[in-house]
Amino acid sequence: MSDADDRITRLEEMLAHQAKTIEELSDQLAEQWKVLEQTRVKLDRLTERFLSLEEQTRDAIPVSRPPHY
Repeated sequence: MSDADDRITRLEEMLAHQAKTIEELSDQLAEQWKVLEQTRVKLDRLTERFLSLEEQTRDAIPVSRPPHY
């Protein structure tokens, strides 16, 4: 093999390794995106629930003077 053939082989190996790494990173990014979306949905639900509970308790708690007044 000539130096040019060795160089091409090394470049092809490097390219294959980089392509594999990019694919793995893409898969990880897609998985993280799913987790982020699931977390956002949960946060939205919890926010709605909190606001609903806050509305319910606002009407239920009478406003009165503290005992030290």
